[in-house]
Amino acid sequence: MTTMELMRPRGVRRPMRAVDDMVGRLFEDILTPRAAAGDSRGWAPAIDMLDRKDEIVLHADLPGLDQKDIDVSVENGVLTIRGQRQEEREAKEDDYYYSERWIGSFSRTVTLPPGVDTDKIRATYKNGVLEVHIPKTQSAMGKKIEIKAA
Repeated sequence: MTTMELMRPRGVRRPMRAVDDMVGRLFEDILTPRAAAGDSRGWAPAIDMLDRKDEIVLHADLPGLDQKDIDVSVENGVLTIRGQRQEEREAKEDDYYYSERWIGSFSRTVTLPPGVDTDKIRATYKNGVLEVHIPKTQSAMGKKIEIKAA
């Protein structure tokens, strides 16, 4: 317990607690070398999902990866994208040298909605973008109801 917390009367809330917590997490993220330790929280791909009539299409940005470094699996209604990411940055000038290297694994999971056919999921990878097609079952696609004049 901090000195300020000891001095505060019981039942009085810290109005800036949320800001304090957010700043604390920010510094923790900056100062903790998660990426160097291979922690998957160091990086995760951005994902977009499109809900089409007959399928769900997922796009994941995976720049700099090769197809062999990516694994897509589905189990118990959860789609998982895993991989190994290696990034190197280097800059040389007359008066300084900068190099940053990050090697680690990542994992991203998406809970699939009911009514998808997991046996027919297919994935392609091109120009750093993984595209996963998740077909819907016939019952999940719904049907149009014709309205008849009375």
